[in-house]
Amino acid sequence: MIEPLTVYTLPNCMQCTMTTRALDAANLPYTVIDLTTDTRASDLMHQFGYTSVPVVVASVVSWSGFRPDLIAKITALRDHPSPAGE
Repeated sequence: MIEPLTVYTLPNCMQCTMTTRALDAANLPYTVIDLTTDTRASDLMHQFGYTSVPVVVASVVSWSGFRPDLIAKITALRDHPSPAGE
């Protein structure tokens, strides 16, 4: 099972909306954190060098911007997990 993703967003962000819609369409669980209301999260994103939103954090990968290719890869991993130990 795929752990829920975390999506760091800003209000009125078109790429954020496109990302959450793609995650919904792929039936991937996620939590949204609004960077305008969570200053600690905002500081953390800057510390990691992200300068644009959305920032999506999965268990082993993170990215910024609308990345349907990476959403598709996570969906494929969920749908076709590799056997343990490979």
